[in-house]
Amino acid sequence: MSGKRPVKKRSNRSFFSTGSLWMKIVLISILIIASLTATVSWLAAKPVPERIVYGMSFNTPYAHELGLPWKDVYDAVIDDLGVRHLRLAAHWPMVEPADGVYNFEEMDYQVRRAEEVGADVIFALGRRLPRWPECHVPEWGASLPWERQKDEIRDYLRVVVDRYKDSPAIIYWQVENEPYLEVFAKEHCNELDEEFLIEEIELVRSLDPTRPIMVTDSGNLGLWADAYKHGDAFGTSVYVYFWNPELGQFKTVLPPWFYRVKENLISLFYGDKPTYLIELSAEPWLLEPVVNVDIETQYSRMNLEKVDEIIAYARETRYDKQYLWGAEWWYWLKEKGHPEIWERGRELFKK
Repeated sequence: MSGKRPVKKRSNRSFFSTGSLWMKIVLISILIIASLTATVSWLAAKPVPERIVYGMSFNTPYAHELGLPWKDVYDAVIDDLGVRHLRLAAHWPMVEPADGVYNFEEMDYQVRRAEEVGADVIFALGRRLPRWPECHVPEWGASLPWERQKDEIRDYLRVVVDRYKDSPAIIYWQVENEPYLEVFAKEHCNELDEEFLIEEIELVRSLDPTRPIMVTDSGNLGLWADAYKHGDAFGTSVYVYFWNPELGQFKTVLPPWFYRVKENLISLFYGDKPTYLIELSAEPWLLEPVVNVDIETQYSRMNLEKVDEIIAYARETRYDKQYLWGAEWWYWLKEKGHPEIWERGRELFKK
């Protein structure tokens, strides 16, 4: 008999158990990814519109900032570009330059001209309206405490709605602009008073129950849910190119289908509503007035090639109503001998 001990065979159980565990992890990961992909694909589903209706925002204070006769710019938007879907804004300082003293020269003309050519109007009103500094308060009201300021805003809303509610051109009242975008211009707007926002919406609705209310939110930064649920219609913005001192110019990382996913997800909770791409930016992102910036710098941040790229990007969001942003700058460029973007706008609207 040999004195050697029998050799034990090494078990492969540990190896196979580990391999089996990794196989399960891989399979589960594949299932999760496949489920997420299927869910996103389902949420991104939105019919390709047979036709995109293009509109344009017009902003009287911005025309003044560019040193342009606002009436000439507005007439050119209607008569030369051929815009028939407009978003106009009754900025509080423009409409009520002194306490209880109202000026309707600009808005009367703009609404009347829209009526003459059969254009429709989304009429924005409130304290927070398009263009920097976002919240527009007349000098006489800026020092008032917030509770007193709210009383003045209520009066302004009553006067403006009563004046224009009989116009056949107006299809929506837009109450405030991107009110939930608190991270932007907070130094001018302070914290959102949501209770007052809802009161504003209900006040406008009571003054004119015949027209729906639109509430808007940022496409890049907004969560949409609150703005969407409080309005009869919803409008969002699309910005493709940005600029800041630290990063220089950069492009959005959001794909166009992101907007479709967001809209379909929100509608699951709050129902289907009319939705608009209400602010499609086609002007340079600047931190100082355009008139103080050389044309080369402006064109490095927005030019005809970028405008075409932005229009193509927006087409893939599949909104069938899209309002461009930048008419005043297009006109200013044209007057400076650079009509290329204005001419592109002509082509777009004449389609």
